[in-house]
Amino acid sequence: MIPHRAQAFIDIAAPVARALADKKPVVALESTIITHGMPYPQNAEMAANVETIVAAEGAVPATIAVIDGRLKIGLSDEERTALAKTGAAMKLSRADLAFAVSQRRTGGTTVAATMIGAALAGIEVFATGGIGGVHKGAETSFDISADLDELARTPVIVVSAGAKAILDIDKTLEVLESRGVPVVAYGSDTMPAFWSRRSPHAAPLRLDTPEAIAGFFETRGALGLGGGMLVANPVPTEHEIPADEMAGFIAAAQADAEAEAVSGKAVTPFLLARILELTGGRSLATNIALVENNARLAARIAAARGS
Repeated sequence: MIPHRAQAFIDIAAPVARALADKKPVVALESTIITHGMPYPQNAEMAANVETIVAAEGAVPATIAVIDGRLKIGLSDEERTALAKTGAAMKLSRADLAFAVSQRRTGGTTVAATMIGAALAGIEVFATGGIGGVHKGAETSFDISADLDELARTPVIVVSAGAKAILDIDKTLEVLESRGVPVVAYGSDTMPAFWSRRSPHAAPLRLDTPEAIAGFFETRGALGLGGGMLVANPVPTEHEIPADEMAGFIAAAQADAEAEAVSGKAVTPFLLARILELTGGRSLATNIALVENNARLAARIAAARGS
């Protein structure tokens, strides 16, 4: 149930509202991957395909975004396509979500903002590509994503391919551990690294079935342990780019970002776009494959939550 004061700012799509009322599985989906993560038309095709995958697994997709000041929990096909074509959308996190709503702006929701929208609507499972985290050099820049604090405070299961490989994965895991966020690798003893199935870092926890993940989340709630859970789901083998190969592309992109003094929210979109160029499009194909893979797992977890 959406809090009374928030109802004036939120639109829940009819299929999502029906599923929530009937206690059927629903999967939240972010929208910065549409507005800032991929070029058009790949972003529109990806978003449509991900919703189709969620539906094929028996869950209802709920892509979350802000459109003309309305926090949308679930988009129509027309809204989703229009968002994919929008060139001036804001990138919204906890700090500026309410600003966009109050000023009637349009924006894509990051992991943090999508978690907020999902929790307001009562959606427990969310699929994304990769979470934000601690950027390399954060000891001097203090560039740490709000996604990590949101995972500590908002009770949503976030299914991802781990932290984006452009980040400092070791420090990201340290921050999550210090915030009390469970990090579960799905079917793996090592953390995935977004485009790659393996990183040098051991997985803090491992579970091998959607039912086990759903049960773990249920147990946390029963014990009064607040906050969310991060599920790290390795990209399918046939779509991965090995970590040692990606390391060179990432280093080159980061050097370019430093040379151009890119900072703040612009860093991640810049790096992803530069890596797309350096890999000749391979990183985009892998990104799409991992998002689809995460959506499939998220739908199965959502179904297990309802069983």
